[in-house]
Amino acid sequence: MSDLPHSFEVRLKSHAMAVEACLVHLLTDQVQSDEIARPTSLLAAMRHGVLNGGKRLRPFLVMESAALLGGDAQAALRVGAALECVHSYSLVHDDLPAMDDDELRRGQPTVHIAHGEANAILAGDGLLTLAFDIIAAPETHLPDSSKTDLILALARASGIGGMAGGQALDLAAEGRGLDEARIITLQAMKTGALIRFACEAGAIIAGSTADDRRVMRQYGETIGLAFQLADDLLDLTADAKTMGKATGKDAARGKGTLVALRGQVWAEAELARLVANAETLLTAFGQEASILCETARFVANRSH
Repeated sequence: MSDLPHSFEVRLKSHAMAVEACLVHLLTDQVQSDEIARPTSLLAAMRHGVLNGGKRLRPFLVMESAALLGGDAQAALRVGAALECVHSYSLVHDDLPAMDDDELRRGQPTVHIAHGEANAILAGDGLLTLAFDIIAAPETHLPDSSKTDLILALARASGIGGMAGGQALDLAAEGRGLDEARIITLQAMKTGALIRFACEAGAIIAGSTADDRRVMRQYGETIGLAFQLADDLLDLTADAKTMGKATGKDAARGKGTLVALRGQVWAEAELARLVANAETLLTAFGQEASILCETARFVANRSH
């Protein structure tokens, strides 16, 4: 385990600061080997998209899962930073006028508002490719087989059968009144896949057994469902100032959510069930898994 304090809030903040520092280092204007130049306008847009605060939950899950299973902390930090690049790219592109058309993200102007649409598209492209650069780079001290596993898992989680495909389904579903099974599929792809990867990545970094990798994958799938359900509740109940982005847009655009389909009372009960399931999955790890149990509760009960 890491020697950080065992308070969940302290660890979450400490990891977020470490990830931020890592991303700042990766997004300097210093040209790397085999690069030709780093255009100032593109770097500025990429920094805006990824260096804008946030809880850094996905990197946190990578780092804590790796710590639980005895993985290298520095490698986990870099893989977490790579995952944050993918997540941030998705937000930059989702905010575009052709997608969700949002003007606020984490209380700040979205990248296309601050830097223009063309730079926002390129910033997303740059962040996505940087993610795989980070994992493959020699500075990430992992066996090549582990890097290959991570790159494949991240590509599958973020591509046509994962996050990008989920966004396509989401756009196609506006105003169509999806049934529960289709909503679950859409959300597992758009949101859940990266959270699943975050937890499974810890096991890959640690070189864990197939059983431990399966458990971490299932834990990630479970809290991924909880994350999206909590997000849909917040879209219904929170205000834009608290969230740092527009709320109520799902209902306005006719987007199908489980909260809209089943109601708030059901959603709150389902969140409690998912948290219990996540904690059960981690039982074999004993007290060492307490931070990940706290994470499940945080995901379900967060207020923004």
